[in-house]
Amino acid sequence: MAFVEPISIKEAIENIHQKKYLLPAIQREFVWDTYQIERLFDSLMRDYPISSFLFWEVDGENKKSYQFYEFVREYHERDHRHNPKADVRGESDITAILDGQQRLTSIYIGLKGTYAFKMPRKRWDNDTAFPKRKLHLNLLTPSDDDDLEYNFKFLTPHEAQKKDADNFWFAVGDILNLTEEYEVNDYLIENDIQTFEKEKYRFANKTLYKLHAVVHKNKSINFFLEKDESLDKVLNIFIRVNSGGTQLSYSDLLLSIATAQWKEKDAREEITTFVDEINAIGNGFNFNKDFVLKSCLVLSGFKDIAFKVDNFNQENMLKIENDWESISKAIKSSALLIASLGYHRETLTSNNALIPISLYLMKIVCPDNFIESHNYKDKRNLIFKWLIAVLLKRIFSGQPDNVLRPIRDIINNGNDEFPYEAIAGKLKGTNKALNFNDDEIENLLLYQYGQAYTFSSLALIYPSLDFRNKFHQDHIFPKKIFTQKKLEKAGIPSDDIEFYLDNYNCLANLQLLEGVQNQEKSGQPFDTWLQEKYPRDIDRKAFMERHYIPDIDLSLQNFRQFITERKKKLKAEFERLLK
Repeated sequence: MAFVEPISIKEAIENIHQKKYLLPAIQREFVWDTYQIERLFDSLMRDYPISSFLFWEVDGENKKSYQFYEFVREYHERDHRHNPKADVRGESDITAILDGQQRLTSIYIGLKGTYAFKMPRKRWDNDTAFPKRKLHLNLLTPSDDDDLEYNFKFLTPHEAQKKDADNFWFAVGDILNLTEEYEVNDYLIENDIQTFEKEKYRFANKTLYKLHAVVHKNKSINFFLEKDESLDKVLNIFIRVNSGGTQLSYSDLLLSIATAQWKEKDAREEITTFVDEINAIGNGFNFNKDFVLKSCLVLSGFKDIAFKVDNFNQENMLKIENDWESISKAIKSSALLIASLGYHRETLTSNNALIPISLYLMKIVCPDNFIESHNYKDKRNLIFKWLIAVLLKRIFSGQPDNVLRPIRDIINNGNDEFPYEAIAGKLKGTNKALNFNDDEIENLLLYQYGQAYTFSSLALIYPSLDFRNKFHQDHIFPKKIFTQKKLEKAGIPSDDIEFYLDNYNCLANLQLLEGVQNQEKSGQPFDTWLQEKYPRDIDRKAFMERHYIPDIDLSLQNFRQFITERKKKLKAEFERLLK
């Protein structure tokens, strides 16, 4: 390994742009956020060292033996997080980045790319929630962050247009077009920067000249060059150097090792593509590489399922590769199943809960019609009951391996039925027991509208619903009624208004209602809607029984008694089901 003469940022960016710099498959993906990128540029402007880089020179012949990826250029938090595969055909050598990918990608995005992250309070499936942003530098004022000197920000085109006495946003990538120093001064003149007050003009002049020097003149990219072609040696170097910065997570490291050891398939491409695929099921999930790799360890039958390098030896990795088709099918089937049961990224509170379901489905060689066929209804109901219980009891929190191991043994040693009772019996008397005590049942009643565990609590008392239909968490007494002004107008006594506002979102005022019914119900007073929807007494009584509605006055004025009586009904049902 040799230390090579440093190069400028402009040279490094051109090498990335021309695909001379690539990433080996053992590299993790880009994980830096916008603040880390802004902080990196601030460090460069202040002449702070940004550490050395480690490059790996691969000649034209040997590069065919490995898989390489391009740098991310237009980062999108939802749609474009993965590195595209590189086409390395041809005889020219390439340089692979062993250490420094996060910094180099950040510099490239800051100068040539964009960064799209979700705006707050907008839905994940809303395309407009992810506007493209470019890195900008305020030429007039320094940063108001005590830890930074220069005001770098990722801005949308609209945000960047803001100009006033304190703001003039320069698109950082435009510095690449100012190749000569005199062009910096021309830019300042053409944009009337000299018309600002003297101190701000001086700051702008100094700042833009400094940025020009940082990109074009300074030799900031200091690197060592490794020329050894041995993958084992390169892997060891890679593991050693990836211990600082945004640390290489265990799943990144283990995926790197799997990628190096799989023979026929590209582990990185297979697993990252698969994660995207299962996350797109139903209303979307939040699975990650950790979940898939842990599932591989459990479903492949290894005695030790801990996340450690020793378990990702060549023998184990080849077994996972051979089993990958059945493992991935089982995981996808379990995700499709729980999506059909109404779960999604906001309500599935533990991804690990899917691993036993996946193991069971793999064992029974999950039929293609498992989710729809009436023949498997009892099996689905047992899985649903078990899933709700383990989520509400949070049995996979802490050290999930201690729960996954005994559950795996029970499933493997059982018959074709999902072994709910056997699992409950095995865990009885431990801190992971599936039975609920009085305090835990009382706590279920404290969940509120929109909270992660609310759906599981409600789903427990609606075992007969077909969740393949779209069910909504519905406020029995409509949410829109509960404002101070509307309650006063409705004649609610001032002493009661606080109770109304404190309880309208609680579990006792929630039900699961089909989407169509929920839209029909809209903001109507509940007693009015109920009478109009079910004019026949027998139908109305049946609805009330299904939804645990107490047979009392259901007007808004009687909301306090309604909450009290419905809590009693829900508690009694929880006790019947869980104790």
